[in-house]
Amino acid sequence: MATASEHLHDKELNGDEEKAEVAHHEIAQHSALTAEELEIEKHLRRKIDWRIMPLVILVYLMNYIDRNNYAAAKLQGLVEDLHLVGDQYQVGLSILFVGYILMQVPSNLLLNYAGRPSWYLGFFVVAWGLVSLLTSQVVNYGGIIACRFILGIVEAPFFAGVLFYLSKWYTKEELAKRMAIFYSGSLISGAFGNLIAAGILDGLAGKMGMDAWQWLYIIEGSITIFIGILCAIILPDFPDTWRALSPSMKRVANRRLALDAFEADIDAHGAMSQITGMKLAFSDPKTYFLALAYMGITGAAGFQNFFPTLTRTLGYSSTISLLLVAPPYLFMVLYSFLHCYASDRLANRFYFLTYPAFISAAGFIIFMTTDSFGPRYFSFFLMNFVFAQNGTIYAWISNAIPRPPAKRAAALAFINSVGNSASIWTPFTYWEGSAPHYRPALGICIALEGVAVVCFVGLRWWLVRQNRELELLEREEGEVGGEEEEKLRRTAEVEGIDVQAARRLRRGYRLHFFLGRLKLAPG
Repeated sequence: MATASEHLHDKELNGDEEKAEVAHHEIAQHSALTAEELEIEKHLRRKIDWRIMPLVILVYLMNYIDRNNYAAAKLQGLVEDLHLVGDQYQVGLSILFVGYILMQVPSNLLLNYAGRPSWYLGFFVVAWGLVSLLTSQVVNYGGIIACRFILGIVEAPFFAGVLFYLSKWYTKEELAKRMAIFYSGSLISGAFGNLIAAGILDGLAGKMGMDAWQWLYIIEGSITIFIGILCAIILPDFPDTWRALSPSMKRVANRRLALDAFEADIDAHGAMSQITGMKLAFSDPKTYFLALAYMGITGAAGFQNFFPTLTRTLGYSSTISLLLVAPPYLFMVLYSFLHCYASDRLANRFYFLTYPAFISAAGFIIFMTTDSFGPRYFSFFLMNFVFAQNGTIYAWISNAIPRPPAKRAAALAFINSVGNSASIWTPFTYWEGSAPHYRPALGICIALEGVAVVCFVGLRWWLVRQNRELELLEREEGEVGGEEEEKLRRTAEVEGIDVQAARRLRRGYRLHFFLGRLKLAPG
């Protein structure tokens, strides 16, 4: 729900603070891991981090490189070799996201049902690497459109699938930090993908009768295939099935997630219908707030598909233009870590999602209104603040969308689908006639950031309202039934306590929220 920094001031707490302290001590024995379990948790978290995070970051890096090498290939002769005319290049950009969106919800529901994310994700990573590699052999417009469409289909399972996958390993607070680290893979790819492209342009153009853009697809596709095989071999599926974990580690892994959610992280009756999960997701207003906000951010970030083209307007060669893309991305890699650290430290999501919108809008305005090198190149650094929003909104999505898993899987896929729908039409706003300032396209970027900000305000209002409703519901003397009673029963089973103790557990969570002890309220 709303973040703890959107809290009541001390004067608003008054006597409730003292009551909360008493309640905190009353439920401590049930609402916290024991000293022994905390020690086990440290080793568990380190084990999870070292096994999972490096690989998913590496895959995300290749995901963006394989998706965005189309923009680099444009400067390396792809348009001329394939005889693309008019808006055919833009259609190639757009068609990828048609396939991507069509596959999103079916893919994530199948992932939740299949139960083997290592094989599932590994298979599709290999598949998109193979498609990328074969793209090097297309010879006309129809071929590039077919490859881009198929690439979107086989890339679709990865991102929303990883969000869902990580939420089965990390608590809400841990997810925020890991998502910031995870998202750094896309930013690093923006820098090094274009550096690799520049190196290939200089060193491999014409080798074995192939142009530089063909070598770009061959090299990057081959690397992705290898990484996909590693995913299937190395990634563990879930705590209960990871053989490297001791029984005590498995118990702590499940218990800490249950404590974090204050309800068992399992579907009702063991395996909720995937259709039921979709209905729950689509009936939750938070899903739509987050989907529209993500669409605004993704649409505003669409300039990344034309970044080399934008840097080319500065008047340098293709190689230099590719190299100029790297510094703004590298700056944002470092800044996004500080941004997300501050967001966690101050226990706030709303403000850290809002302020970058105004900075990136300033960057768009500077690029649209100036001609000299200094201000225009500086504007790229400001535009990139839109990427600071991504790491934070991913954390808010994972925090705000409640369990059960079938609902979370459907909601994540839907949000990602709606968000990426902006990538279908925004490429057509970057027409050649609007160069060198591209005012229509960048003006739309500003408007989309405005849509995102409005959604953030609406979501914050809705979450605060839900918090108030939960306050009333969670009073011990109140009556519950239906879904709430079932949640309390599952919590009691996981914790080995009775239903009344589970009620005190949830009530204590609300009090903790108002005291600011927890960074995020439940979804």
